[in-house]
Amino acid sequence: MSDALTLNRPATAAGRTLDGVRARGAVRAVVSRGIRGLSLRGADGRWTGLDTDVARAVAAAALGDPEAVEWLPADPAGRLDPLRSGDADLTVCNLTWTLGREAAWPVLFAGVTCYDGEGFLVRRDSGVHGPADLAGRRLAVQAGTTSAANLAAWYGPRGLSVEPVAYPTPAETLAAYASGDCAAYVLDRTALAGERAALPDPEAHVILDDAISREPMAAAVRDDDPDWYRLCRWVLQLLVAAEHHADEAERGPGGRAAGIAEAARLAGRHGPALGLDEDWAARALGAGGTYGDLYERNLGAASGLGVPRGLNELWTRGGLHYAVPLA
Repeated sequence: MSDALTLNRPATAAGRTLDGVRARGAVRAVVSRGIRGLSLRGADGRWTGLDTDVARAVAAAALGDPEAVEWLPADPAGRLDPLRSGDADLTVCNLTWTLGREAAWPVLFAGVTCYDGEGFLVRRDSGVHGPADLAGRRLAVQAGTTSAANLAAWYGPRGLSVEPVAYPTPAETLAAYASGDCAAYVLDRTALAGERAALPDPEAHVILDDAISREPMAAAVRDDDPDWYRLCRWVLQLLVAAEHHADEAERGPGGRAAGIAEAARLAGRHGPALGLDEDWAARALGAGGTYGDLYERNLGAASGLGVPRGLNELWTRGGLHYAVPLA
């Protein structure tokens, strides 16, 4: 496709959200109340996780400072309210991209941050080996998530039923499971890895292999500012594309670093059309690295969680993350 098409877009397209972010000096990002690997506030007050690193990449691109983020912790049922009210600029809160959410709320999903599926955390000695073994049992779910609907969709057609018990926060849901009040904790499998790690004896618990739904977790923005939507979408695309470029360049002169630099160069030249300068891509990648770096640090072996990348691999390795061209 000809690069001439890019000439039709003015080089001064800065949306009102970006103007507000600059005036405020921070990106206001909705995150979870605390799920290890996704968004969790440490004892030192610093937030870590895949979702938070995505927010930092956006802040680096927009403001030049990856730490220029105002964190807005929210319960699952309230993850989109701050966007609707105008009190947030971005939601990165293990939120599943669904038609129902995008149709009913004034939001758009800017891209998938993690492909996942609904899973079950159970006690290792419970004798539960699959979802069917939980029929007739009480299962802990977070209010405001898709978990209860997913359970009904899986068990109903099989002539089985369970009793979902909804709790308002992740901490209360985990406590209900840990106390034995519920036979399983039902949540996206990636998030369950972080919740399992928070238990006193993680090895006494296991995440079942079965996933009963599709849960593409995604970043969301308001639907009234296409320029901000475009900026956030391309920060996400850049992270994936940079990993692809790094792989392609691994055996060549300069190795992976040269590939990442090339991705930053290709994307950077479109900065003025995004309302940014030409260094935006280098800043976004400098904040935390490529998508692969973010995943490994927060969910992979380096994190202590050891969540296999699976569907979150690049498409060249059998995953679903496909690098959109930066040309």
